[in-house]
Order: sequence, then structure tokens, then C-alpha cells
Amino acid sequence: MCGIAGGFWPNSNPSIESALTAALGELEHRGPDDRGLEVIRTAHGAVALGQKRLSIIDLSSGGHQPMTTADGSLSLVYNGEVYNFRELRRELEARGRVFTTRSDTEVLLAAWGEWGIECLDKIEGMFAFAVYDRRAERLTCVRDAFGIKPLFIQYGTEGFVFASEQRALARLWGKPVRPDVQAAYDYLVHGTYDTGRRTFLEGVSHLPPGCLIEVDLRTNVVAPPQSWWRAPVAQTSSLSFSQAVEATREQFLHSVKMHLRSDVPLGAALSGGVDSAAVVCAMRHVEPSAEIHTFSYIADDPRLSEEKWVDLANHAVSATAHKVRLGAEDLARDLDALVRAQGEPFGSTSIYAQYAVFRRAREEGIKVTLEGQGADELLAGYDGYPGQRMLSLFEGGRVAGMARFARAANAWPGRSQRRAWMEWGRLLLPSGPYAVARRALGRDFRPRWLDIPALERAGVRFAEQRAPRTKANRGRRVTEQLAFSLQGRGLTHLLRHGDRNSMAFSVEGRVPFLTLPMAKLTLSLPEDYLISEDGETKRVFRAAMRGIVPDPILDRRDKIGFATPEMAWLRTIAPIARTWLEDAGNVPFLHSQALLGEFNEMVAGRKPFGWQAWRWINYARWYRLQQF
Repeated sequence: MCGIAGGFWPNSNPSIESALTAALGELEHRGPDDRGLEVIRTAHGAVALGQKRLSIIDLSSGGHQPMTTADGSLSLVYNGEVYNFRELRRELEARGRVFTTRSDTEVLLAAWGEWGIECLDKIEGMFAFAVYDRRAERLTCVRDAFGIKPLFIQYGTEGFVFASEQRALARLWGKPVRPDVQAAYDYLVHGTYDTGRRTFLEGVSHLPPGCLIEVDLRTNVVAPPQSWWRAPVAQTSSLSFSQAVEATREQFLHSVKMHLRSDVPLGAALSGGVDSAAVVCAMRHVEPSAEIHTFSYIADDPRLSEEKWVDLANHAVSATAHKVRLGAEDLARDLDALVRAQGEPFGSTSIYAQYAVFRRAREEGIKVTLEGQGADELLAGYDGYPGQRMLSLFEGGRVAGMARFARAANAWPGRSQRRAWMEWGRLLLPSGPYAVARRALGRDFRPRWLDIPALERAGVRFAEQRAPRTKANRGRRVTEQLAFSLQGRGLTHLLRHGDRNSMAFSVEGRVPFLTLPMAKLTLSLPEDYLISEDGETKRVFRAAMRGIVPDPILDRRDKIGFATPEMAWLRTIAPIARTWLEDAGNVPFLHSQALLGEFNEMVAGRKPFGWQAWRWINYARWYRLQQF
């Protein structure tokens, strides 16, 4: 796990070395163990490659980067882990490749040299890397299938730059940046962020998950991002349910075993839900004698507390438990540090709970943690995607089954038959009526606390991004939504939260659900293997974990996670929260007095507390810290 930065400058500016050094300084927390950089002058300009290393595999200098092949043709900087590097190494050795280190970096470099882009489908891991091919005079940047590891890019006639974080990218670009107004609108009004290429900064892009981008040094042409993997939707599996259970168990245990490969101490983030408990229990199953440390946030509010489930999982595996408790005053104290760590606005105060969990892990000497992120998007978790499942049944001519599924929602916490029908109907509404319906339910696309004329002048699109739906996916609407969540809207921002929070404390966060073999298996299954007729989510996975995870956890019907008492916290610190909202007066398209008025109504209980309150605060604070 590391931080990387670099790029290509056609004018071969002599200040590139100092800019790269400054960029790496911004990535110190991502890689405090080693630093490497190289500037390669060519006839067409200069290529810069830099890395800050967090040593996890092969702690010796053998893992130093940039790493170059023996013949000098390829140079690589890389952030991530290739968990199956030993298996790939044996395959490459059989093809004549010679290795001089024990690092996965050398394996990745050799795999790229041997197979090129085709090597990516062989990798079980997480990665963002840049490789410079001297012979072809081409710089290629690649991001893993799910976007577990970040990679920001920016380019124009003056060159192309990349980095793991935006502050480092700004050092390389060397020019002032402005907020992306469309991104601000999407976040503040619809809660949408980290989708596609757009970021909160104008001109700065994500390299999307499962994509690569190439720069031709001879012509200074940056090709459009190219997808190397897309989440599949079609049902291709012919496994019976019992066979699917066995395959799921085998694949998940294999993945956890791979994710335990480390030359430093590791632990697990444990919320108490099915996913994180499965990770912890699988760790014990595949490594019976391992010392397991778990890290959990425990809410003081008994309605949000997962402590009894955390205790049950810890007891089942004889883990050493570390519990984090937080209050409103802690949030007020740490808010600026949290906003800086995240780099961009984020969804809710639950991200603070995750931040504190990683901080505690580092305090206890843990350098790697495993967590359950991605299971909901692979296995149809959350509330079971009722609208999509009902649409699949409807398109399959199973209207009676659709009605039974809707009625079954009444038996699950947080769900209802009425809501299930509403979700189904929402999917069928065209964009115009959809906007009208959302407004009727309290979601105004043009709220009074926004300067609408200013946004109109900026060309903002006043609409909500909706998941695409194609005729080819009839009867597979749940899987279609899962594929979109994996690489479009949903998982991408959750992975961002985890990456920034863990790396703020130089901790590597690993997500064993998110491997290509696991995704290919689960997304190929019939939808009723994922969601039962009575609405049980993650059906095949719960069955696969019987005998490994305690039954009471597998039988849970609620989902809490690292939920925080956001409303109570903001009411407790209302005086300082008001000062944060006053900063919104510095944001050209926000009406700070309107925000303060609505916030005061919420605090006084005269208006229902809304999720937007946190986003107002978060954006205003981020904007101030950016010093636009």
C-alpha cells in the first residue's frame, strides 16, 4: 500500500523534480517507510514517476520503487497488493522470467511485460499503477476493477499528471483549481458523489474503476479511458443452489486466505453485521492459530449499538477486541482533520466512526486490516433491492411472485409492502414525472438555499443521476443494479471513505469480498440465489457461512454498521455547527442565511431532521479548507 504520483511534460521543464518531491511530501501518510522518484528525459519531453511506500510484502529494499525491468524497457510505480503474486510468480518462472526479490511489485512488473493488459484479469488484488514503456514511448495508468485504490488524473496541452490524492496532483499541476459546481449540486441536493470521472474539483478526474488510460509521448495525445473489465450482468451459471453454496464458501475462504498474506501485523474492522463477522470468522477458519485483533465502533445509543453482535463474533473466534466510543465533542474536535483526510466532501458522520476505528488500529500497532466492504453490492444486501427484484419478476411474467415478494417486505425491519411498490413504481417513471414525484416527497431539485440563477449560468443540470436500464438485462434488474453499484454509483464512494481513512493512519485496508473470481461467481447466479422469495438478502452467502459464522449473526434481519447518532450529535454541537454554516457565505452558489434558518428549525424540532444538514456543514468546511 502506497502513494504514487507522476506524469508527462512535453516541455521537459527543469522544475519537475521539485514538483514531484513536493507531491510525494503530500503523500507521506500513505507511505512513511520509503520514498523513490525518477525523472526520465526523452526526445519528446519528460516522464516522472514517484512513490511513497508502506511496506507490507517484502519489507526489504527489494520492494523499492520506481522499479525497472532488467533490460530497462519498463518502469513501474504501484499502489496496492497482488494477493496471488506467489501463484503468478510460479507461472511466470515457468515461462522463463527470473526474479530477484520477494515483492509483489516485481511480479506485477513481469506480468505486464509478459502479457500486457491481459495480465489484469489474472490478478486477485487491488491496485492503481503507472507503467512507462521506453520502447513504445507510452505511459499507461491503470486502476483495479472496483476502484479500491484511487487514481486522480489531470491533463491538457501542458501535459498529463496522476496521483493517489488531489493535494499531490495539485503540486504537479501547479495551477489554481476551482470547485466543480455540478459536483457540488449533485452532492448537496441528491447525495451523489464519486461517480464516473467527475470530482469536486474542476478539471480533475477519477480514472474510473476497471479502466486504463494511455499517453503517447511522441504525439502528446491522451487517449480516452479504456475499460479493461466491466461487471457482468447475464446469468451464466448453471449451478444448483447447493452447488452455488459450496462454490461461494470455497471462493470466499480462498479470498480471505489470500488477503491474510502479510509480513506485518494485521487485524479486522468488525461492525457486528454479517459481512464483517464473516470476514473475522473466516480468518479463524483458515488460520486456526492466528492472533486476531478486531476494531469496532460502539454507539452509545442502544438503538444503534452493535456491541452484542460484536461480542458474539469476538467470542466465537477468541479475538482480542478493541472498542471505540465517540461523542459529539470528538466530532467537533476532529472534523477538520477528517475533512482533510477525505480530501473531498462525504456522506455522513458514520465516516468519522470508521476514521476513529483505523486510528485505534494504528495505535495498537496494526498495519493491515480486513473488512467486509463490497458484500452488499455483490450479494444484493441492504434492503434487498425490492424495486429491481419486483421488476425482474414482472418482466419474467411472474406477477403473483412479485406480489408475494412485496408482501414479504413487512416482515423485515426498515421495509414495508408499501415501500416495495413505491420502489418498483419509481423505476418505471420517466425523468419528468420522477422529478415531480421526488419533489412531492420533499426532495426539491431547486431548493431555496441554492443560488439557482448562478447555477444556471454555470450550466448545472438540475436532475438526479439514475441507474441505466437496458432491454438486454430484462429479468436481471437486481444484477444490473449491482453491476452499476460496483463500478458506477454506490460502492465507489464507500471505498473512497475506507481508503482515505485507513491511509490517514498508514494502515492498509483490505476488502476480501472484492476480487474478480468472487464477482464473476456471484453476478452469474440466478437472482433468487441472492434474494429469497421471502426477501432474505445474501441468501447464498448466509447458507455458505453456516458452521463458520454463529447462526444468530447469519439470521440477523437488521443492518446497522458503523451508524452514528448524527441528529443528536449535531444538536449537541449546534453552536459550533452554526459557525461552520456561516462559512457557507463564502460559497458563491449557497445562501448561508437560508441554510442557517433551516438548520435552526431542525435543531428546535420544528422541522424533521434531514440528511442534508450534514452535507451543508461538510461542503462549507471543505470549501473553506480548500482556500478557494
